[in-house]
Amino acid sequence: MEMANTADETQHHSPLISNRFLLILTSAIAALAVLSVAIHVLGRSFGQELALGGHTESTDSYTIAIGQDQLQLEANTIRFEDQRHDGKSERIDLHLLWPEMNGYSKDLRRRFDDISSTGSLIFLQLSQSTMSRDMSGRIEPIYSLLFDGPSQKGPAGLTLHKFRRGTGYDNETLLTANLPDGADYAVRCILPTDPSFATSGDCQRDIHVGKDLTVLYRFSSLMLKDWRAIDTAIRGHIEARIKNPSLAPSHKMRRDPATNDSL
Repeated sequence: MEMANTADETQHHSPLISNRFLLILTSAIAALAVLSVAIHVLGRSFGQELALGGHTESTDSYTIAIGQDQLQLEANTIRFEDQRHDGKSERIDLHLLWPEMNGYSKDLRRRFDDISSTGSLIFLQLSQSTMSRDMSGRIEPIYSLLFDGPSQKGPAGLTLHKFRRGTGYDNETLLTANLPDGADYAVRCILPTDPSFATSGDCQRDIHVGKDLTVLYRFSSLMLKDWRAIDTAIRGHIEARIKNPSLAPSHKMRRDPATNDSL
């Protein structure tokens, strides 16, 4: 009888929750708290990277060699992350705001990310020259042989030339002008039937800069009104970033893939 009373008393005074269970519960709560903090920190970091969309605000510069030319380029002007490094490269892609000629920054993020904003970005591609003539130099020996009919008055004081179908330039036009120094200007464009259909790459032009560098740049047809200022600004921007530039280009004789003729 006494033993039964002792057992009942022991059961009566035993804790409803054991110390072992409390320890497990406390550890689980602590682990969840740590996990929550980690998710918050990593999520915030990932969210910031996602918001950047491959852009960078860094203005650190890289020394990049393309062919015979060596350039000093700011990180926030280089479009793609895998191109942001020192050393040799076959091609570098840049993006610049017009008219500021600035690279990416948080304050200007909307103008870089807004796909409907077609009149404020210029896209550049830098590579070693594969032809001895740039687009202006190809007017007479190549493009003029492909024109369809007489020239017409184009936008922004430019002269418009249509290409014959089947020449590889379907739906494109060549816009030309004479520059004050007597040089020719040429840009190829797909002109939209309505300005609302314009894109950020309607027009493209390539120029030779430095020793052996071709700069191909694309911009919206909505920006044609600034064609002369854009060309001057791009040439100046790249020339200012070439290290030890030569006084004159030294392009070798190369074969033009458009005609398979040497130029």
